[in-house]
Amino acid sequence: MSSPLQPAPHTAQLSIPSNHYHTQRVRSQYPSDASENHVEYILVASFDIDRGSIMEHQYPGPVGGDETMLAELMLPDQAHVRSQDWTIFFLHKDNSAEEEAKEERLARRERRRRRDRIREALEKGDPVPEEELQYADDDIDEMSDDDDDDDPSEDDDDSLEGPPLIYVLNLVNTKQDNTVKRGAVVKAMAICTRHSFLHIYKPLLLLALEEYFRSPHPESLASLYNALNSMDLSLLPRLSLLERFVLQASGAKDMFIEKFEALMRQRMEEDARAGAVGSPDLGPTSSARMKPRYALPRDTHEFESRINYNGIPIPVKIPTAISPETVGDFSLIKLIQTFSGPHSSSPQPFALHPHLTTGGSYTHPIIVLVNALLTQKRIIFLGHNMPSGEVAEAVLAACALASGGMLRGFTRHAFPYTDLTKIDDLLKVPGFIAGVTNPAFAGKTEWWDLLCDLPTGRMKISSKIEAAPITEGLLYFQQQQNQPNNPLSSLNLGALTGSGNSRDGDITGDNAFMDSLLSSIANRHGEAAIRSRWREWVLKFTRLSSAFEECVYGASALYFGTPKDASMYGVHGHGYVWPDEASRLRELAANVHRIEAWRTTRSYFSFIQDITQIWTKRPVQGIDFQHQHDRLRTQRLSPDTSAAIYLALARAVEDAAYGFHTNNTITTPATATATDSSPTTDAALSLTTTLTNTSIPIPDSASASLAPGTPHPLFPPPLKLPATHPHLQYNTILQLLAVLPESNTGLFYLSLGLFHPKHAVREAVVRLLDRVREHAAGRHYWACLGRFAKLAFYRIKREEGGGGK
Repeated sequence: MSSPLQPAPHTAQLSIPSNHYHTQRVRSQYPSDASENHVEYILVASFDIDRGSIMEHQYPGPVGGDETMLAELMLPDQAHVRSQDWTIFFLHKDNSAEEEAKEERLARRERRRRRDRIREALEKGDPVPEEELQYADDDIDEMSDDDDDDDPSEDDDDSLEGPPLIYVLNLVNTKQDNTVKRGAVVKAMAICTRHSFLHIYKPLLLLALEEYFRSPHPESLASLYNALNSMDLSLLPRLSLLERFVLQASGAKDMFIEKFEALMRQRMEEDARAGAVGSPDLGPTSSARMKPRYALPRDTHEFESRINYNGIPIPVKIPTAISPETVGDFSLIKLIQTFSGPHSSSPQPFALHPHLTTGGSYTHPIIVLVNALLTQKRIIFLGHNMPSGEVAEAVLAACALASGGMLRGFTRHAFPYTDLTKIDDLLKVPGFIAGVTNPAFAGKTEWWDLLCDLPTGRMKISSKIEAAPITEGLLYFQQQQNQPNNPLSSLNLGALTGSGNSRDGDITGDNAFMDSLLSSIANRHGEAAIRSRWREWVLKFTRLSSAFEECVYGASALYFGTPKDASMYGVHGHGYVWPDEASRLRELAANVHRIEAWRTTRSYFSFIQDITQIWTKRPVQGIDFQHQHDRLRTQRLSPDTSAAIYLALARAVEDAAYGFHTNNTITTPATATATDSSPTTDAALSLTTTLTNTSIPIPDSASASLAPGTPHPLFPPPLKLPATHPHLQYNTILQLLAVLPESNTGLFYLSLGLFHPKHAVREAVVRLLDRVREHAAGRHYWACLGRFAKLAFYRIKREEGGGGK
């Protein structure tokens, strides 16, 4: 395999001090010894005047399925009128290899758990169950080095997705040739890969198709296939779900640089060991010349490598963290501007439908589109006389728009490009998202629910769309509206009447959101910022849906905690936060139709599966960080209430350092000794005699008069010992940072605790921020904090005798 890019003279080398908490071996997303190829197939198709679209070559073997249909997809309508065109489409292929790999991961995980159970029993002096012992010898024989290095948190998304699709990137070229019947030769070459970042292969396809025109032989395909699969991504570290979320929400170019550094150090150690047992014939000069040079990335959001094709080193950039439903190199900004421009200059009313026009007949087109995606409507993107590649990009951007990097179920039912010959298959798919170039689709209103016309920037709701049914949620809020003295009684909510009109302003907040989004685009905030804003919108929608279910049905399938889970640290509550009860009822009522419609879709049920697994992997379940932070941000709180929140947040992070909430329950000293009897932990427990009750009352105003250094009833004195569970604390701080994106105030509201009237709260916040600033990701959040807050932080540290610098 080829090495990553050689470092430029100004590129930083491995000199960054590592402050990464956990000491486990860093794993690669794409290990060098992995059996999976980057690219699985190379396809070539051409158009024959007598035979139509034909498949010329499939390398290294047949893909399977209908070759004629595959060739037709590779040669879109009107391809001959353009010198070049790109298309993207997906293949659903046999997933036996993926199933075998998944079974192996599960077996390895079970061996690790069995080994941990045996070790725990031996440490306690308990007898080991016979059913564990009968597998012990086999486990020892089968355990590999990877088993020892496995980090459970790094497997937290193994089964969130189904079997990966085969993504196909296709290039069509037309060469003028007067010697052939139609005066032109049309050929297409496609790369089939399991990687959703298939756009990185575009430069290779351009060169390879030119080469194939010159030399139309399988050897040309073999050269491309071998070059693509020699790409070295082994120095791209694997990030956990929380790490990926924090990285995507941050603009810091060196976020998690420690991961890259650690992986490079591991590679250098491996190279040194390999060199020690290498051939003795190589002298020192030869060894130095063959030794690869490694460099830290300039921006950790992307990993730089290169592909050597026909002697040409072609640089490529691979995204470090990839969100679900993100395929290719699309632009949300382009999609939003396409439909926002005509709507702003000359708004036209939509035909009313409760699921789609949640803001009335003049609902913003992008909101109509997102509503259609969330409620699983049939959507067509029509690009008459446009390159099929631009139509495909719009489809992929729409999928990512509704997903927000959180919801799934869109790309698996998307057809970035299709044509009339496949309409029968298309109509069998519920809630499809398809891109077409044939204008005949526009007149067939029974084929679609929403038509998005890309050249004109207009959308149209079909006159034959299925009507919205009456639901329990709708009846519930209609009853609430009819009750006297109810906040809804004075409102004329279109969401309830089904008219889609509301004279009470922007109750859903969608208009304000779109105005803010368009302002960000106008101010050139960039694609990453816009995607982050949409993620926040989707996150809010899911939290609204959870609150809606609890309000209407008494419980939510989107929340797995218990009342005890949400009040374990002396504070209560979970979910979305409103400033008052009237605002809560108004917003839930305004969203009733789209929430009820979403609750019947595949993305809703997929989301339940995902958050079920995410919940079990959360380091802390006893407090809803998002809820408590939103209370600080949006509500007017008394000093006692805010004190309880600050102390609870600080305590959750402090406890994690010593494993006091192991297995997601707060462990008191009496029970902690049963699970961890190390000397360090025993000493730590002896210093925390105040932490003996998990149901501590919210501190009253009397605690404001506590003298400096006096233990607070909710927050014990800091432990003067090394953390016994650094990895748990590392993940706990990540969980906290995930609700504090840098683009949305960051640590600002936490830092306000530095000015709290209660001395114990100020000390607790200092300890919390101290942990955050020492964290591999938290240090970037600390760097963005204002100087005024930092001065307060260091002043309090000096008063404590901590010697803040």
